[in-house]
Amino acid sequence: MGVAPHPAPGGARLLLDTHALVWWWTDDRRLTAPARAAIAAPGHQVLVSAASAWEIATKHRLGKWDSVAALVAGFEEFLRRSRFAVLPITPADALAAGALDWAHRDPFDRMLLAQARAQAVPLVSGDEAFRDQDIAVIW
Repeated sequence: MGVAPHPAPGGARLLLDTHALVWWWTDDRRLTAPARAAIAAPGHQVLVSAASAWEIATKHRLGKWDSVAALVAGFEEFLRRSRFAVLPITPADALAAGALDWAHRDPFDRMLLAQARAQAVPLVSGDEAFRDQDIAVIW
């Protein structure tokens, strides 16, 4: 598991898509070099949406992501050791995600897009669905 440095005052912030988070924690080579560099950069604050915890637990429960059992069980400890900040889901986030004029139906992606917009932060994601949205994407 990679460890990101503590954020420096005035440092950049970024939000991780769920697969980027899991691939960081499992040191999966599918996480690109630019994504790794952004996550590990000194002074960057790495945000993890509560939606990612929900997504990981849901997909594990449904048997779609068996390999994340340890991450589900130790999610908060992984966050602490990685020095990532939790981004809670607010009512404003939920309303924005629900109101998105976007054909993409995945509720987790809709929440991440709404939160990236609200926080004005880039999203670390390899998902092509975000490429035509008005957010910066690091991949």
